[in-house]
Amino acid sequence: MRTKLTWGALFIAATIVTTLYHVRKAHATAAQGFASTTIALGRFGEIDVFNKLIPPANNGALWLSLQQTNGSSDLFVQSNVWQPGGSTGWHTHPGHSLITVTAGTVTAYDGNDPGCAPHVYSVGMGFVDHGGGHVHIIRNEGDVVAQTIAVQLIPAGATRRIDVPAPGNCPF
Repeated sequence: MRTKLTWGALFIAATIVTTLYHVRKAHATAAQGFASTTIALGRFGEIDVFNKLIPPANNGALWLSLQQTNGSSDLFVQSNVWQPGGSTGWHTHPGHSLITVTAGTVTAYDGNDPGCAPHVYSVGMGFVDHGGGHVHIIRNEGDVVAQTIAVQLIPAGATRRIDVPAPGNCPF
């Protein structure tokens, strides 16, 4: 059975989508005391990589790595700087990020954690932002400037960062 859409129905649907888009943007949390600069951007074709280190090495640890994409990807290298008290605002990315702290300390909070547990990272530590809708905020809760380098892989042409409303699980 085929349904015929009328111009009126299309207008109503477009109005609803536009309204929801603007309401969402109006309630997004803004970054404060935070700056992100693109150091490098590269476009990759399809990626199909698999690594392994199975023999007892690295204290017997099994290490596997897999990266596979269907279609082109953009790889960003970002330099991120937080002033004391600075914040990224709540946001997500369409792909994952590998983040290394190069100065100070940053504290990450996950939007899906009802307890709002802090995850603290200092110089030399790395962490992963899983992306794909994973909502998070990263703050500098210290009294010195904090810096990270982030490497992000996202679908080609996608928006690298998507601001979102506060999920309501944290008191800030």
